[in-house]
Amino acid sequence: MLLYMLNESSSFNTKITSRLVSSFYAVIERWFMASKDLKEKLNMAIAMELQVSIQYMWQHVTVKGINAASVGGVFKQFAITEMKHAEAIADRLDYLGGALTTKPTPIEVGKSSKEMLEIDKAAEEGAIKFYREIIALSAKEGDVVTRKLFESILSDEEEHHNTFSTLLEKD
Repeated sequence: MLLYMLNESSSFNTKITSRLVSSFYAVIERWFMASKDLKEKLNMAIAMELQVSIQYMWQHVTVKGINAASVGGVFKQFAITEMKHAEAIADRLDYLGGALTTKPTPIEVGKSSKEMLEIDKAAEEGAIKFYREIIALSAKEGDVVTRKLFESILSDEEEHHNTFSTLLEKD
């Protein structure tokens, strides 16, 4: 009798299980997938990070003058950091189901070390402002991982801004 009841109820159990699984996946998808706005902002952040990683590397290669070795080293170190940022953001956006950009925002190298530093300081200021927006949006959406990622990146960007500002100060 018990076997008969199990067989008869298996159709019912299958329907219930199917509905539960579908509901579970729908909740998980909504939980892990970011809004279109956040995905677009992450893609813009990738483009910005690609831009400065190339920009800083070319500045490292082309900087001239008495301070070229020290300033060039800063450019090289920051270029590597920015590329790591681009990779981390790309990993996150891919996880969230976004399509990754391959195009950096416009690259501006500059001619003198002073001009390079001014360009880079402005780029870091833009990144700091934009990343604060991403932090606020990800917090609003309940995306703790993206928020923490950008809080960490923001810390690096503020350090870069401070370094460029310090290098621009007059003796």
